[in-house]
Amino acid sequence: MTPLKATAAAATFSIALASTQVLAEMQTKTVEYKVGETTFTGYMAWDNEFEEKRPGVLVVHEWWGHNDFARDQAERLAAAGYTAFALDMYGSGKQADHPDTAQKFMQEATKDMDQVKARFMKATEILQNHESVDASRIAAQGYCFGGAVVLNMARMGVDLDGVVSYHGALGSPITAEAGTVKARVQVYTGGADKMVPSDQVAGLVKEMQDAEVDLTLVSFPGVLHSFTNPGADKVAEEFGMPLGYDEEAATRSWEGTMRFYEAIFAR
Repeated sequence: MTPLKATAAAATFSIALASTQVLAEMQTKTVEYKVGETTFTGYMAWDNEFEEKRPGVLVVHEWWGHNDFARDQAERLAAAGYTAFALDMYGSGKQADHPDTAQKFMQEATKDMDQVKARFMKATEILQNHESVDASRIAAQGYCFGGAVVLNMARMGVDLDGVVSYHGALGSPITAEAGTVKARVQVYTGGADKMVPSDQVAGLVKEMQDAEVDLTLVSFPGVLHSFTNPGADKVAEEFGMPLGYDEEAATRSWEGTMRFYEAIFAR
């Protein structure tokens, strides 16, 4: 091997080794836990490259249940320097592959708001107790069904620094009241989302203004429901649902979320 080829080979090896080391710093763990008599399965992700305690972010899944998409979001957050816990609102093994099943799971989970809060608070406790987490700095983000969950937790006064809703339902039987909401709120919605019509958007703005909540809302023109999920187009085609992935909206909402977390977690 010539010296030039040897140098190139060494450089290639060094890059490959560095890549392996970076990947090795990403830690993930499946976490089984119970709320009452029901068992749930969550997913913790963190990067052990960061030695200091860092903020924690809860990830609440779409109405399909705790799946790979939710876990992927947890890993993205870990790569950004947070510890993330993709929680489970339905119960272990409850992942839907048909809208009817997803609707059934969602209705069962949300039939009692005290039950929703209990499941959310248990996951919050698990995240706060993780060795890498600064328990005083916690946020939550949710998608679709999960977006509604995190907004309702804010409405109920759960002690969170912030919540982010992506294409989540904005109407609720719970109304935010002045002095109750502790979290700053960020909402991303699609302007063409038939599941979140404009009256819901307007209603949320009025509700949050009346309750004196720090709200940022972004509506993407022409964008459909589930715009953050690359699998949305396949589901739309299979079931004839008004869903659609939008790369620009997904990117802009993620970048906005990262700026939001930098602001709310600043010390």
